[in-house]
Order: sequence, then C-alpha cells, then structure tokens
Amino acid sequence: MSNRPALPLALPLALPLLFCALPAFGADDPALAGRVAAVERGLLPAVALEGAPPVKRTLAAEMARLGVPGVSIAVIHAGEVEWARGYGVATPGGAPVTPSTLFQAASISKPVTAMAALKMVESGQLALDRDINGYTSLWKLPKDMDNSPVTLRQLLSHTAGTTVHGFAGYAAGAPVPTLTQLLNGAKPANSRGVHVAARPGTKWRYSGGGYEVVEYVMTERAKLPFPQLLQQTVLKPLGMADSSFAQPLPAMQLARAALPHDSTGKPVPGGPHTYPELAAAGLWTTPSDLAKFAIEVKRSAAGQSNKVLSQSMTQLMLTPVLENFGLGWRLDGNGQTQSFSHGGANAGYQNKLVAYTERGDGVIVMTNADRGGELADQLVRAVAAEYNWPTQRPRVRAATQPSPAALDTLPGKYTIAGLGDFTIARAGQGLTVALKGTAMEPLHAAPDGSWFVTSMDAELKFEGRDGGGRLKAAGMDVPFARAK
Repeated sequence: MSNRPALPLALPLALPLLFCALPAFGADDPALAGRVAAVERGLLPAVALEGAPPVKRTLAAEMARLGVPGVSIAVIHAGEVEWARGYGVATPGGAPVTPSTLFQAASISKPVTAMAALKMVESGQLALDRDINGYTSLWKLPKDMDNSPVTLRQLLSHTAGTTVHGFAGYAAGAPVPTLTQLLNGAKPANSRGVHVAARPGTKWRYSGGGYEVVEYVMTERAKLPFPQLLQQTVLKPLGMADSSFAQPLPAMQLARAALPHDSTGKPVPGGPHTYPELAAAGLWTTPSDLAKFAIEVKRSAAGQSNKVLSQSMTQLMLTPVLENFGLGWRLDGNGQTQSFSHGGANAGYQNKLVAYTERGDGVIVMTNADRGGELADQLVRAVAAEYNWPTQRPRVRAATQPSPAALDTLPGKYTIAGLGDFTIARAGQGLTVALKGTAMEPLHAAPDGSWFVTSMDAELKFEGRDGGGRLKAAGMDVPFARAK
C-alpha cells in the first residue's frame, strides 16, 4: 500500500554511490556476518522462470541501477532484532546511512495509528462499531450513498467506502492545510475532500482519507494533538525513541534524516515534503523502531507482552475483515505462515514491513528514493530465502515463445488512466516492456495467454480487437488502452 500511484513512472539512472554497511548488532559473529553477506548478494526478483534458477543481484548493484542513494534494514529472527544496518548515503555526497538514520514511514504510519485507536477503544474513549459522526461536532463525514453508519472498524480496515487513496504531501515551505481543510478539500489542500462514495462494509477500498477521519475523531476524543497522543499511547510505551509524527521535522532531527530522491535518483527539490496527513503518512522513524513495533504485535497476540493492547485486541487487529485486510494490517496465510505487512510510499521514500505472527521473524526496509520499492521487495525476498521463510519467495511462472502475431501486433504505447503510460517493443524474437518509464525488460508470454515480467508480480491480459486489456499488479486490477 502506498500514498502514491502503485506504478510510478521511473527512469533508471546509475549513480556513483558510496556503498557502506554499518552494523548495529552481531558485528563480531562470523555466522551472522555470513547471513548478512548472503542477503547483500542475494537480492531476488518477484518472478522466476520455471526451469531456471532465479537471477540473484547484489544490493550495491541494485542501488546503483535503481538510483537509490540510501537503504536501512532491520531483520527480526526468533522474536528479536538480529541485525540492523545502513547502506549508502542520506544524499549523494552526504552522510552515510546508519541504523539510526530517520526515514519517512509513509503508509506504515497507518498500523501505528490503528494500534493507538484500538488503545482508545480499550480505554472506553472510542467504540469499534459506533457511527463515527457520533463523535464529531464541528465536522461530519459526508455520505453520498445513504445514511448508513461508518464505523472505526470499517475505517481501519479500508471498508468504509471513503475516498482519497493517498496524498502527495507539500513541498518544503509551501502552505499546509489544517486537518479540517484537508478533510474538506479546501485550500491550501492539494487533495480532494474525504467523503463516503461506496456503501460502508460492502467492499475493500484503500483510503488514506479514511485514516484522516480516524485522526480527526481520535484528537477530538482525546483532546490532544495527534503527535502527542501517539507518543503517549504507542511510541513511548514501545521504546520507539527515534520515532515522531512531527511534520515538518524539526531542524535538529532533519540533520539525522535520509533526504528524498525522485525516480531518476535526483534529490527532491527543497527536501522532504510535509505530510499534515499524520495518521495516513506522517511518521518519521527507523527500521529498528518499526521492528520494536512489529515484535510487540507478535508478542501481544501470543499474550507474552501487552505494553499497548490486550491479547484479544491484538488478535482482533490481526483478523481479516475483507480482502485479507485487518485493522491496519494486510494479512496473508494461516498459522505458521500468517504474516502481517504494510508498505509505504511518500515523495522520495519507499518502504516495506513484513513480519510473521507466530514464527517471530520479519524484516523492515526503508529507502530514500522513488524506485526504492522494487529494491525493498528484493531485499525482503533475499531475507526470506536466507532465513528459510515459508512465504515471500519469488513466484515461479512458465513462459512460452511469443506467437508471430503477438510480435507484430503488441508493440506500441498504452495508457492507464491516472497511472501513466507503458510501452511494448520488439526485441529480436521476443518483446520488451517499460512498465517503469524507460526501464525496459523482457515481456514473457504465459501459457494461459497472459504476459508477465520478472521485476514485479504484474500481469497483462489483452482483450478485444482495440488493443486494450487489463493490468493486474500490487492488488489492483485496472484497464489499459492502446494510445491513439
């Protein structure tokens, strides 16, 4: 999940990077050093071709290829942080990334917000299934459908039917809206107002806007600013000393932050965007702090530690509502294979958190570039392979030789409303595609008639005579059309 389009257009750029690994844990353990080295040189693609071993790449090479100056990673094993390291730099020519370097967490702010909201439920300040408008006085959530109640449970699970997928943030120094202006879509807000556009409880619809409604209700009930409320309810109890919902980040902390970079690896003008959408995207943190958060979720669900929530409430948090999504978390698998996860994408930052409910393993990756999402996913798969996880491995797909007709008819430019363009080109006896701007890669034909790439678990299906079809990727299914 992200605050930005799921398929950002990107241009590959190899930058001369300072590549350094700065250990925080287990630096003198030869066995652990071997594991770390295996991860660093074992980055794996999203898809592997049947009958061929996955192509492994090194972290240094992928950072250069994708234009990602800095990466920070924390690995959880047997319920503890086993190692945490920083790689690269905060910005080209700048300070090296260390495990204490700050990054914008983007949408990983949402499960942290969800934990705080559920804490308020346990204290009696909120209820999961009461109409959210019953808690507000000066602002009410508009409803397009009917007057069906919208509940906290629905907002936390993205089933309330609320609008506004994500937020672009505000360039440094630009006017920033109040929360009420943001909810109303009133200037200087750069996003539309939040309202209910689908019948609550009937379908899953990712909504950062819904989390801003949660923020409004939480602050109304607690009578505290959101950063202070989150500090008291979650960050301080879990010892997340390097975490804050301060937006913009004060100068002293900004000096410790990895600066954001665009899809070409160039610094974002003015530095980090300000995200007044605190509940949805406002957290500054480190992988090691997010590891403390993930470990507490695992332990609390098992009744081993309840620093914020009770065991029953944490288990409820990890119970699917719709589309494998619980209260703040995406959920996959069952028993020993059940994982909880969330991604995050702000301007110039891409991150991933994955952890298991019962196994006590997990990984958090934070990057400071728009193409860092692909790198984060590769690192997750490298950790999964090295630690023999039951999931998070490359998907294996069979490929067939493209038909002569496909080689002749498919090349061209295609458009996806709201997400940009992609291009298919002929390359010898095969095809290539640029789903990320000019980053061309082989487009493989599947036996079922679909087409796929290996850099992401994405699939193209062509339908009809007009050259259009559908793209399935990252939990979405969207139509595309041939450009005229």
